[in-house]
Amino acid sequence: MAGRDILACAQTGSGKTAAFLLPILHRLIEKPRRTTRALVLTPTRELAAQIHEDFNTFAVHTPLSGAAVYGGVGMGPQEHAFRSGVDVIIATPGRLLDHFRQPYAKLAGIEYLVLDEADRMLDMGFLPDIRRVLRHIPTKRQTLFFSATMPGPIAALASEMLKNPATINMQRQAAPAVGITQAVYPVAQDLKPSLLVALLERGLVHDTLVFTRTKHRANRLAEHLLKHGVNAARIHGNRSQAQRTEALAGFKSGKYKVLVATDIAARGIDVEELGHVVNFDVPAVPEDYIHRVGRTGRAEATGDAYTFVAPDEEGDLRAIERAVKASLPRVTLPDFDYQSRAAGKLEIPLAQRLAQHRANRRGGAKPHGASHHGGSKPQSGKSAGGHGQQRNSSGGGARPFAGRPSRPKRSRGPV
Repeated sequence: MAGRDILACAQTGSGKTAAFLLPILHRLIEKPRRTTRALVLTPTRELAAQIHEDFNTFAVHTPLSGAAVYGGVGMGPQEHAFRSGVDVIIATPGRLLDHFRQPYAKLAGIEYLVLDEADRMLDMGFLPDIRRVLRHIPTKRQTLFFSATMPGPIAALASEMLKNPATINMQRQAAPAVGITQAVYPVAQDLKPSLLVALLERGLVHDTLVFTRTKHRANRLAEHLLKHGVNAARIHGNRSQAQRTEALAGFKSGKYKVLVATDIAARGIDVEELGHVVNFDVPAVPEDYIHRVGRTGRAEATGDAYTFVAPDEEGDLRAIERAVKASLPRVTLPDFDYQSRAAGKLEIPLAQRLAQHRANRRGGAKPHGASHHGGSKPQSGKSAGGHGQQRNSSGGGARPFAGRPSRPKRSRGPV
């Protein structure tokens, strides 16, 4: 409220969205309309939609207006938001840059810039896009950095973009929120699907968000759960925006008992009273573990976070334990046959998948894995949004156009 730049580091689920939206709305409520004065940048479509939903809740009895700008959906309503001058725009960097190529997308009136989940944006390779966005907005503004972790690159970027910022919890050790019960299930890689089904059938987990290492594993696990009578949906970068929205809405409403996701969903899913998070695969980076388990135990609620650990994942688990400064308890499921042989492997090797895909194309058959759930249409080689754009794997959802160079991705392992 004093107008200072802010560098804030706080745990996932601690209320960062309200912390920046409420003061901005308070400052904007007396301003003239039809000029966009606040821009919120966020890494994923789901997070942009969530922040826009929160904005609508906070601003319901005010004249203030807002819009979400992200890929995978039509640009028409978003263009209207630019032309009409909504008060607040919440955007992913890629789609925002697409609009900036058009004469109607002018943000010369920006007074407040928010970078939400700034660390994740750097992880996903958005730094060049962020720098391009900055060329389109005034240098005289209040800038607010919000992040769940504060690694070195974020601190360096903050020192470059912020002027004498007020810092909040900058030195706090990253750790899962208080109220989350954590446990580890040692289990062979091929028995992980059976263990998850057993936990669900015995009622030991419910309303469960399950994280997998890759999109292929997410697809295969969702198919496995459906085959065993578990209502499940999946959400990842190869799903269209309509499919992702339906899956998340169905999970929130209780239509789906399990939502299988890659890390694209680790930030941006805010489900009230989410009971359980299951790390089907151990995340390779400790910060990703913190964000994953942070989907439960939000706003001082309680929740359980379970991690399935195969022998070859013990090294990643030890890195997580060092990061959270705790030894996570090992547990086993009584009467589960840990020595049994799995009916088949969950993950089909990439070379085998490609060979099968080529064979199916020659024979005119549907490729393996093209089945779909929840009434959604199968994708024919198109990524989320139906345009085949590369950015979708990182959740930015940019729409491709001629002449725009592809952005190199920063990889920390399969997502």
